[in-house]
Amino acid sequence: MAGLAFLLMAVALLGVLGASTIKIVGQAEVMVIERLGRFHRLARSGLNILIPFIERPRAIDVRYYEADASGIKKITAASTTRIDLREQVLNFPSQPVITKDNVTIDIDAVLYYRVADPQKATYAVQNLPYALETLTRTTLRNIVGEMELDQTLVSRDVINKRMREVIEEASIGWGVDVTRVELQTIEPPADIQQSMELVMRAERERRATVTTAEAKKTSAILESEGQREAQVRKAEGERDAAVLRARGMAEARLAMAEAEAESVRRIAAALPDGQAATYLLGLKYLEALPNLAQGKGSTIFLPSEAAGLMSALGGLREMLGARPGSGGESQSSRGQGSTQVRAFLDSLGPSGSAKTDQGE
Repeated sequence: MAGLAFLLMAVALLGVLGASTIKIVGQAEVMVIERLGRFHRLARSGLNILIPFIERPRAIDVRYYEADASGIKKITAASTTRIDLREQVLNFPSQPVITKDNVTIDIDAVLYYRVADPQKATYAVQNLPYALETLTRTTLRNIVGEMELDQTLVSRDVINKRMREVIEEASIGWGVDVTRVELQTIEPPADIQQSMELVMRAERERRATVTTAEAKKTSAILESEGQREAQVRKAEGERDAAVLRARGMAEARLAMAEAEAESVRRIAAALPDGQAATYLLGLKYLEALPNLAQGKGSTIFLPSEAAGLMSALGGLREMLGARPGSGGESQSSRGQGSTQVRAFLDSLGPSGSAKTDQGE
């Protein structure tokens, strides 16, 4: 019986010695090994053998921010001999912060850090998570206390950058590398939120009004520009049409002038030399006679020159009547014109005067 008890004690002692001697460290973990109370070495991942009663691992404090089954978040503090070298998240409850314009807001921040030097993280600070949390809180109060509420709400990136710089500068001596600092939520008081909503609504209404006014202005400008362009196009069209009409009239007059010139040339060729002017003058005079007779009066006064003109026309008829006996060359060249002139002169009376019928 005594031998069995001794055997059990020996097995238990060997188990304790084995547990304190053989240490298996996981990946991305280290252990700080002390020999006789002083730092000796770091136990890396894998199998590590310690000298019993002389070497032992050093424990450090850790904090966990987790939620229970009811959803209530709480901080759990513990200690461990294994230092995690992975990036860790330090989350803590929101805290009230007073801005420069004396508005109290609740800010929830989260810190991402990594243990770069396990020896400093163990011996340079007594409680690393608590020190980081306290430093984050105080830095946040200092930075936000220099800003007004509106500036705080729109300057998250600025606050994150400044907090990271300040915390990283202080945590270098603790063997910690701060990777990121983020503000999760910023909650102003309820009355401030209502005031902000009213201001936001008023600002949106103002923007809507300005946008509507600008749209109307743009529409009016475009409409006036369209009317101006239409008027310009219309004026250009009328100008082009007037130019074309003027060109047409000019061409028509030129054609008429050429036709009249050709007619005068043919008449001059058909008549004796120097008689073309007399013929044309008599023709224009006879064309004007019907217009003189269109009045209501029954008496027509002819100028004294008309008698001489009519006598000249009678002589011209007699002259043309005598022309057929001339030479063949002149008759062939002027036959057609002479025939037309004789037909005109035959319409005159025996003495060369115009025939007119006057009503009573």
